[in-house]
Amino acid sequence: MDIFSVLSMIGGLSLFLYGMSVMGDGLSKMAGGKLEMILEKLTTRRVFAVLLGAGVTAVIQSSSATTVMVVGFVNSGIMKLSQAVGIIMGANIGTTITSWMLSLTGIEASSLWLKLLKPSSFSPIFAFIGVFLFMPGKGDSKKKDVGAILLGFAILTAIIQSSSASVGILQALCATGAVHYSVALPIIMGQNIGTCVTSIISSIGASKNARRAAMVHLYFNLIGTCIFMLVFYSLNTFVNFAFLGSAANAAGIAVIHSLFNIGATIIFFPFSDYLVKLAVVTIPDGKNAEELTTDLVS
Repeated sequence: MDIFSVLSMIGGLSLFLYGMSVMGDGLSKMAGGKLEMILEKLTTRRVFAVLLGAGVTAVIQSSSATTVMVVGFVNSGIMKLSQAVGIIMGANIGTTITSWMLSLTGIEASSLWLKLLKPSSFSPIFAFIGVFLFMPGKGDSKKKDVGAILLGFAILTAIIQSSSASVGILQALCATGAVHYSVALPIIMGQNIGTCVTSIISSIGASKNARRAAMVHLYFNLIGTCIFMLVFYSLNTFVNFAFLGSAANAAGIAVIHSLFNIGATIIFFPFSDYLVKLAVVTIPDGKNAEELTTDLVS
Protein backbone atom coordinates (compact mmCIF):
# COMPACT_ATOMS: atom_id res chain seq x y z
CA MET A 1 0.00 0.00 0.00
CA ASP A 2 1.51 3.33 -1.08
CA ILE A 3 0.69 6.91 -0.05
CA PHE A 4 -1.87 7.28 -2.86
CA SER A 5 -3.79 4.23 -1.64
CA VAL A 6 -3.88 5.75 1.84
CA LEU A 7 -5.12 9.07 0.44
CA SER A 8 -7.82 7.26 -1.57
CA MET A 9 -8.91 5.40 1.55
CA ILE A 10 -9.09 8.64 3.57
CA GLY A 11 -11.06 10.32 0.77
CA GLY A 12 -13.48 7.37 0.54
CA LEU A 13 -13.98 7.33 4.31
CA SER A 14 -14.62 11.10 4.32
CA LEU A 15 -17.24 10.78 1.57
CA PHE A 16 -18.82 7.86 3.44
CA LEU A 17 -19.20 9.88 6.65
CA TYR A 18 -20.45 12.88 4.69
CA GLY A 19 -22.98 10.63 2.98
CA MET A 20 -24.24 9.43 6.37
CA SER A 21 -24.68 13.05 7.47
CA VAL A 22 -26.48 14.08 4.27
CA MET A 23 -28.76 11.03 4.30
CA GLY A 24 -29.56 11.52 8.00
CA ASP A 25 -30.42 15.20 7.55
CA GLY A 26 -32.59 14.40 4.54
CA LEU A 27 -34.44 11.67 6.45
CA SER A 28 -35.02 13.97 9.43
CA LYS A 29 -36.46 16.75 7.27
CA MET A 30 -38.61 14.50 5.13
CA ALA A 31 -39.97 12.23 7.86
CA GLY A 32 -42.52 14.59 9.37
CA GLY A 33 -43.89 11.75 11.50
CA LYS A 34 -45.04 9.67 8.52
CA LEU A 35 -41.93 7.51 8.19
CA GLU A 36 -41.91 6.89 11.94
CA MET A 37 -45.52 5.66 11.73
CA ILE A 38 -44.75 3.37 8.78
CA LEU A 39 -41.73 1.86 10.51
CA GLU A 40 -43.71 1.56 13.74
CA LYS A 41 -46.37 -0.49 11.94
CA LEU A 42 -43.81 -2.65 10.12
CA THR A 43 -41.92 -3.40 13.32
CA THR A 44 -44.75 -3.59 15.87
CA ARG A 45 -43.67 -7.16 16.55
CA ARG A 46 -40.01 -8.11 16.50
CA VAL A 47 -40.67 -11.05 14.19
CA PHE A 48 -41.97 -8.58 11.58
CA ALA A 49 -38.80 -6.53 11.99
CA VAL A 50 -36.70 -9.65 11.35
CA LEU A 51 -38.71 -10.43 8.21
CA LEU A 52 -38.37 -6.82 7.03
CA GLY A 53 -34.59 -6.90 7.50
CA ALA A 54 -34.31 -10.25 5.72
CA GLY A 55 -36.48 -9.07 2.83
CA VAL A 56 -34.64 -5.80 2.26
CA THR A 57 -31.23 -7.49 2.44
CA ALA A 58 -32.30 -10.29 0.09
CA VAL A 59 -33.23 -7.66 -2.51
CA ILE A 60 -30.19 -5.37 -2.23
CA GLN A 61 -27.73 -8.24 -1.63
CA SER A 62 -25.90 -6.56 1.25
CA SER A 63 -26.46 -6.81 5.00
CA SER A 64 -23.99 -3.94 5.41
CA ALA A 65 -26.17 -1.61 3.31
CA THR A 66 -29.26 -2.56 5.34
CA THR A 67 -27.45 -2.06 8.65
CA VAL A 68 -26.00 1.28 7.55
CA MET A 69 -29.52 2.45 6.65
CA VAL A 70 -30.75 1.29 10.07
CA VAL A 71 -27.94 3.25 11.77
CA GLY A 72 -29.06 6.28 9.72
CA PHE A 73 -32.69 5.82 10.80
CA VAL A 74 -31.72 5.53 14.47
CA ASN A 75 -29.41 8.54 14.18
CA SER A 76 -32.27 10.59 12.73
CA GLY A 77 -34.62 9.56 15.52
CA ILE A 78 -36.93 7.86 13.01
CA MET A 79 -36.35 4.41 14.49
CA LYS A 80 -35.91 3.26 18.09
CA LEU A 81 -32.96 1.10 19.06
CA SER A 82 -35.36 -1.69 20.09
CA GLN A 83 -36.85 -1.68 16.56
CA ALA A 84 -33.41 -1.76 14.96
CA VAL A 85 -32.42 -5.03 16.67
CA GLY A 86 -34.94 -7.13 14.75
CA ILE A 87 -34.01 -5.61 11.38
CA ILE A 88 -30.30 -6.20 12.06
CA MET A 89 -31.03 -9.86 12.86
CA GLY A 90 -33.10 -10.19 9.70
CA ALA A 91 -30.32 -8.61 7.63
CA ASN A 92 -28.02 -11.45 8.65
CA ILE A 93 -30.56 -13.98 7.37
CA GLY A 94 -31.19 -12.06 4.14
CA THR A 95 -27.48 -12.02 3.31
CA THR A 96 -27.51 -15.82 2.94
CA ILE A 97 -29.76 -15.61 -0.14
CA THR A 98 -26.83 -14.63 -2.38
CA SER A 99 -24.79 -17.71 -1.47
CA TRP A 100 -27.77 -19.95 -2.25
CA MET A 101 -28.37 -18.22 -5.57
CA LEU A 102 -24.72 -18.79 -6.52
CA SER A 103 -24.71 -22.43 -5.41
CA LEU A 104 -28.14 -23.71 -6.45
CA THR A 105 -28.63 -21.97 -9.79
CA GLY A 106 -25.06 -22.13 -11.03
CA ILE A 107 -24.98 -18.36 -11.53
CA GLU A 108 -21.48 -16.96 -11.60
CA ALA A 109 -20.58 -14.07 -9.32
CA SER A 110 -20.00 -12.02 -12.47
CA SER A 111 -23.60 -12.49 -13.65
CA LEU A 112 -25.02 -9.23 -15.04
CA TRP A 113 -28.38 -9.35 -13.27
CA LEU A 114 -26.76 -10.27 -9.94
CA LYS A 115 -24.41 -7.31 -10.29
CA LEU A 116 -27.35 -5.00 -11.02
CA LEU A 117 -28.95 -5.93 -7.68
CA LYS A 118 -25.92 -4.78 -5.70
CA PRO A 119 -25.91 -1.28 -4.16
CA SER A 120 -22.63 -0.42 -5.88
CA SER A 121 -24.36 -0.95 -9.25
CA PHE A 122 -27.61 0.95 -8.76
CA SER A 123 -26.14 3.72 -6.59
CA PRO A 124 -25.01 5.78 -9.65
CA ILE A 125 -28.67 5.85 -10.72
CA PHE A 126 -29.61 7.07 -7.24
CA ALA A 127 -26.90 9.71 -7.48
CA PHE A 128 -28.20 10.94 -10.85
CA ILE A 129 -31.81 11.12 -9.63
CA GLY A 130 -30.64 12.70 -6.36
CA VAL A 131 -28.76 15.49 -8.15
CA PHE A 132 -31.75 16.10 -10.44
CA LEU A 133 -34.10 16.44 -7.44
CA PHE A 134 -31.66 18.44 -5.32
CA MET A 135 -31.09 21.16 -7.92
CA PRO A 136 -34.56 22.88 -8.02
CA GLY A 137 -35.17 26.16 -6.21
CA LYS A 138 -36.00 26.71 -2.57
CA GLY A 139 -39.72 26.14 -3.11
CA ASP A 140 -39.22 22.40 -3.73
CA SER A 141 -38.04 21.49 -0.24
CA LYS A 142 -39.51 17.95 -0.25
CA LYS A 143 -37.84 17.13 -3.55
CA LYS A 144 -34.55 18.46 -2.20
CA ASP A 145 -34.89 16.27 0.90
CA VAL A 146 -35.50 13.17 -1.25
CA GLY A 147 -32.55 14.17 -3.40
CA ALA A 148 -30.34 14.54 -0.32
CA ILE A 149 -31.34 11.04 0.88
CA LEU A 150 -30.53 9.49 -2.52
CA LEU A 151 -27.24 11.39 -2.79
CA GLY A 152 -26.26 10.37 0.73
CA PHE A 153 -26.97 6.70 0.01
CA ALA A 154 -24.98 6.85 -3.30
CA ILE A 155 -21.84 8.08 -1.45
CA LEU A 156 -22.36 5.45 1.20
CA THR A 157 -22.19 2.52 -1.21
CA ALA A 158 -18.66 3.45 -2.32
CA ILE A 159 -17.12 1.92 0.82
CA ILE A 160 -19.70 -0.70 1.87
CA GLN A 161 -18.18 -4.12 2.53
CA SER A 162 -20.48 -7.07 1.92
CA SER A 163 -20.27 -10.49 3.54
CA SER A 164 -22.41 -11.75 0.63
CA ALA A 165 -19.67 -10.74 -1.82
CA SER A 166 -16.88 -12.26 0.27
CA VAL A 167 -18.81 -15.53 0.67
CA GLY A 168 -19.31 -15.53 -3.11
CA ILE A 169 -15.55 -15.18 -3.59
CA LEU A 170 -14.98 -18.08 -1.18
CA GLN A 171 -17.46 -20.17 -3.16
CA ALA A 172 -15.54 -19.39 -6.36
CA LEU A 173 -12.27 -20.47 -4.69
CA CYS A 174 -13.91 -23.73 -3.62
CA ALA A 175 -14.44 -24.59 -7.28
CA THR A 176 -10.68 -25.27 -7.51
CA GLY A 177 -10.96 -27.99 -4.85
CA ALA A 178 -8.11 -26.46 -2.86
CA VAL A 179 -10.22 -25.19 0.07
CA HIS A 180 -11.23 -27.69 2.74
CA TYR A 181 -14.15 -27.23 5.14
CA SER A 182 -11.70 -27.00 8.04
CA VAL A 183 -10.39 -23.78 6.43
CA ALA A 184 -13.67 -22.49 4.96
CA LEU A 185 -15.65 -22.65 8.22
CA PRO A 186 -13.54 -20.15 10.25
CA ILE A 187 -13.28 -17.91 7.17
CA ILE A 188 -17.09 -17.72 6.97
CA MET A 189 -17.25 -16.86 10.67
CA GLY A 190 -14.67 -14.12 10.17
CA GLN A 191 -16.57 -12.71 7.20
CA ASN A 192 -19.66 -12.26 9.35
CA ILE A 193 -17.64 -10.31 11.92
CA GLY A 194 -15.76 -8.31 9.28
CA THR A 195 -18.95 -6.99 7.70
CA CYS A 196 -19.73 -5.16 10.99
CA VAL A 197 -16.89 -2.71 10.29
CA THR A 198 -19.06 -0.79 7.82
CA SER A 199 -21.85 -0.09 10.32
CA ILE A 200 -19.29 0.89 12.98
CA ILE A 201 -17.65 3.37 10.56
CA SER A 202 -21.08 4.72 9.60
CA SER A 203 -21.82 5.49 13.26
CA ILE A 204 -18.76 7.74 13.69
CA GLY A 205 -19.98 11.18 14.74
CA ALA A 206 -23.57 9.92 14.99
CA SER A 207 -25.85 9.93 18.04
CA LYS A 208 -25.29 7.51 20.91
CA ASN A 209 -28.26 5.40 19.88
CA ALA A 210 -26.90 5.11 16.33
CA ARG A 211 -23.56 3.93 17.73
CA ARG A 212 -25.43 1.47 19.93
CA ALA A 213 -27.21 0.08 16.85
CA ALA A 214 -23.80 -0.55 15.25
CA MET A 215 -22.64 -2.26 18.45
CA VAL A 216 -25.75 -4.49 18.44
CA HIS A 217 -24.72 -5.63 14.95
CA LEU A 218 -21.17 -6.32 16.14
CA TYR A 219 -22.24 -8.18 19.30
CA PHE A 220 -24.75 -10.28 17.37
CA ASN A 221 -22.05 -11.56 15.03
CA LEU A 222 -19.20 -11.67 17.55
CA ILE A 223 -21.05 -13.52 20.31
CA GLY A 224 -22.84 -15.69 17.74
CA THR A 225 -19.48 -16.71 16.25
CA CYS A 226 -18.03 -17.52 19.67
CA ILE A 227 -21.03 -19.71 20.55
CA PHE A 228 -21.02 -21.44 17.15
CA MET A 229 -17.27 -22.17 17.23
CA LEU A 230 -17.37 -23.34 20.86
CA VAL A 231 -20.29 -25.73 20.27
CA PHE A 232 -19.00 -26.98 16.90
CA TYR A 233 -15.41 -27.70 17.96
CA SER A 234 -16.55 -29.19 21.29
CA LEU A 235 -18.75 -31.62 19.38
CA ASN A 236 -15.91 -32.28 16.93
CA THR A 237 -13.73 -33.42 19.84
CA PHE A 238 -16.18 -36.27 20.54
CA VAL A 239 -17.78 -36.90 17.14
CA ASN A 240 -14.82 -36.04 14.85
CA PHE A 241 -16.62 -34.54 11.83
CA ALA A 242 -15.09 -36.29 8.81
CA PHE A 243 -16.28 -33.66 6.33
CA LEU A 244 -13.76 -31.12 7.68
CA GLY A 245 -10.98 -32.84 5.76
CA SER A 246 -12.86 -32.88 2.45
CA ALA A 247 -12.87 -30.20 -0.25
CA ALA A 248 -15.56 -27.56 0.25
CA ASN A 249 -18.13 -26.80 -2.44
CA ALA A 250 -20.48 -23.87 -3.10
CA ALA A 251 -23.56 -25.61 -1.67
CA GLY A 252 -21.70 -26.57 1.52
CA ILE A 253 -20.55 -22.97 2.01
CA ALA A 254 -24.15 -21.77 1.59
CA VAL A 255 -25.34 -24.34 4.16
CA ILE A 256 -22.75 -23.26 6.77
CA HIS A 257 -23.44 -19.57 6.13
CA SER A 258 -27.20 -20.11 6.51
CA LEU A 259 -26.94 -22.35 9.58
CA PHE A 260 -24.86 -19.75 11.39
CA ASN A 261 -27.04 -16.72 10.59
CA ILE A 262 -30.40 -18.45 11.06
CA GLY A 263 -29.16 -20.27 14.16
CA ALA A 264 -27.77 -17.08 15.71
CA THR A 265 -31.08 -15.28 15.07
CA ILE A 266 -33.07 -18.09 16.71
CA ILE A 267 -30.74 -18.07 19.74
CA PHE A 268 -30.65 -14.28 20.16
CA PHE A 269 -34.30 -13.53 19.31
CA PRO A 270 -35.65 -14.14 22.86
CA PHE A 271 -32.68 -12.20 24.30
CA SER A 272 -32.70 -9.24 21.93
CA ASP A 273 -33.37 -6.82 24.79
CA TYR A 274 -30.14 -8.00 26.39
CA LEU A 275 -28.27 -7.03 23.23
CA VAL A 276 -29.72 -3.54 23.68
CA LYS A 277 -28.59 -3.53 27.33
CA LEU A 278 -25.10 -4.64 26.34
CA ALA A 279 -24.89 -1.85 23.75
CA VAL A 280 -26.05 0.68 26.36
CA VAL A 281 -23.41 -0.55 28.83
CA THR A 282 -20.76 -0.26 26.10
CA ILE A 283 -21.84 3.26 25.14
CA PRO A 284 -23.26 4.66 28.39
CA ASP A 285 -25.19 7.85 28.86
CA GLY A 286 -25.53 10.18 31.82
CA LYS A 287 -28.47 8.13 33.06
CA ASN A 288 -28.26 4.87 34.91
CA ALA A 289 -27.83 2.12 32.29
CA GLU A 290 -30.85 0.11 33.50
CA GLU A 291 -33.06 3.21 33.52
CA LEU A 292 -31.92 4.18 30.03
CA THR A 293 -32.54 0.70 28.62
CA THR A 294 -36.13 0.84 29.87
CA ASP A 295 -36.62 4.14 28.01
CA LEU A 296 -35.15 2.73 24.78
CA VAL A 297 -37.16 -0.51 24.79
CA SER A 298 -40.50 1.04 25.84
